[in-house]
Amino acid sequence: MTAIRLRAQSVLAFALLVLVFLASPAFAQLEFDTKAKYAILMDYESGTVLFQKNADERLEPASMAKLMTIAIVFDQLKSGRIKMDDEFFISEHAWRDGGATSGGSTMFAELGSKIPVADLVRADIIQSGNDASIALAEGIAGSEATFARLMNEKARELGLTNSHFVNATGLPDPNQYSSARDLATIARYIIQTFPEYYPIFSETEFRWNGITQKNRNVLLEDGIGVDGLKTGHTEEAGYGMVASTTEGGRRLIAVLHGLDTMRERAEEARKLVTWGSRSFDLIPAFKEGEIVGYANVYGGQDPQVGLVGQGELLLYLPIGSRSCISAKIAYHAPIRPPVAKGAELAQLRVFCDDQLIQTAPLFAANDVADGDLFRKSVDALKELALGWI
Repeated sequence: MTAIRLRAQSVLAFALLVLVFLASPAFAQLEFDTKAKYAILMDYESGTVLFQKNADERLEPASMAKLMTIAIVFDQLKSGRIKMDDEFFISEHAWRDGGATSGGSTMFAELGSKIPVADLVRADIIQSGNDASIALAEGIAGSEATFARLMNEKARELGLTNSHFVNATGLPDPNQYSSARDLATIARYIIQTFPEYYPIFSETEFRWNGITQKNRNVLLEDGIGVDGLKTGHTEEAGYGMVASTTEGGRRLIAVLHGLDTMRERAEEARKLVTWGSRSFDLIPAFKEGEIVGYANVYGGQDPQVGLVGQGELLLYLPIGSRSCISAKIAYHAPIRPPVAKGAELAQLRVFCDDQLIQTAPLFAANDVADGDLFRKSVDALKELALGWI
């Protein structure tokens, strides 16, 4: 393990250590913890993780799974396959398994009625109506099971590694699961891709069938910049929330799950987004396209590939902590060619006094083609004699 001294835009100097294996050490964030069993706090612009706790462990997503349902619906709207004024039928399945008689969250849709997509979307987001979720799924894909296949296709497209969906509602099923990181990724996708629809998440109430229901995201009216996204709860999994805030001049996405009460959920979410908004200095570390470090390529035409951030690489450092900063580049080795420019290959891990406080993805700065027989032979000897470094 070798250390290289670097200076980032003459602002921040730190040691850069290149690791062979991408490990997953537990985060030991500075001066913050949460009662939530699972949590993550992500910077929206860069995808940088400011806090995580069991963020890659599988969890029962409950109604937070509806974020993927809504992502599919918004995809369909944006492509023109459906329109907001299209009307979808309330089937026996939607009415019985998602309606008032089911005992879950519902918009109180009437059996056999037809409801505009615009109202179903609002009921799904604001009221968390299971009947609305099923009606949207059936209206788009013919059946909820077929719609679940669309959800899993989208999960693969977004690079989710710990998610599988079997229904549009988030109702409990042993084969339906997600993770805090994956839920944050879905939220980020929705905010980035559908700015014309995202404001629906900030609406505080929706009225249907003579009944007005409040948005379950109580942080919307707390004055801390929260403008979405979704809550969830089941008896077994507890209470969870995916929230986004623009407090402090930048957007953050927070996910918490596994809390005991609605009140605890609100309190812990408020603490996390407030801490993230107020406890960090924003430091420009690397310009867009500037090489952060290098990763070895086994058997490539070039022995190494440069690594860059996603656009300008910004570091969020705990206030008053610049002197303690060090960083590591971590990746799975050996990386084998061909390597495509823009491929995600590594993570930049930022530490303060050996405490992991931030991660940011790193991408290939250039293509690396397959090497000739001589290059492969040399790399094979290196691996035999020294191990791949």
